[in-house]
Amino acid sequence: MIHELGKANSIFNQFLGELRDESQHHDRLRFRNNLQRLGEIFAYEISKDLDYVAKDIVTPLGEVTMRMPGQFPVLATVLRAGVPFHSGFLNYFDRSDSAFVSAFRKRLANDEDFKVEVEYMSSPDLEGKELIIVDPMLATGRSMVLVYRDLIKKGKPKNIHIAAVLATKEGIDNVRKNLPPNTKFWVGAIDDELTAQSYIVPGLGDAGDLSYGKK
Repeated sequence: MIHELGKANSIFNQFLGELRDESQHHDRLRFRNNLQRLGEIFAYEISKDLDYVAKDIVTPLGEVTMRMPGQFPVLATVLRAGVPFHSGFLNYFDRSDSAFVSAFRKRLANDEDFKVEVEYMSSPDLEGKELIIVDPMLATGRSMVLVYRDLIKKGKPKNIHIAAVLATKEGIDNVRKNLPPNTKFWVGAIDDELTAQSYIVPGLGDAGDLSYGKK
């Protein structure tokens, strides 16, 4: 199942449009803040898909029964571009545990291709948990597949949610082939093309560089 949040008319597209807008790319603070804002909106939308339980709440004047989350999801992010996006999720899922994975593209000799290497992973137990993997860009999907394979060393999640600001059909198809059927996709928009260096077009550029400076 694919949820494309940018298809609906909402303030979501204001923040996404500013991320794409080259004329605003000099403002790293605004770029990071917009990633965080989108993370909050994604978190709210994904929260509708989680399991809830009835809980009695005592107020100063009485008692009320409310539907509350039965389990907070584990939030996994891919360093470094995913950090501000993850922060937005954590603002809403404030009782969640977090996982961090360092995955990077290693360019090959011809500079037209690359391999993805996972260098570091820190995660809580994932057995039976709701897992949200947060990465702003889902281009080829290679990084996401390797990140998932590393994370499940910590247990088999109940459900997997892939959250990306921008994705390509190629990336989604690749992840679908390699992740289990209980995987759901939450994306801001699906763009049509990839460059020879596997950057999304029209995309928004390099989210990590635009957040923190060139590597």
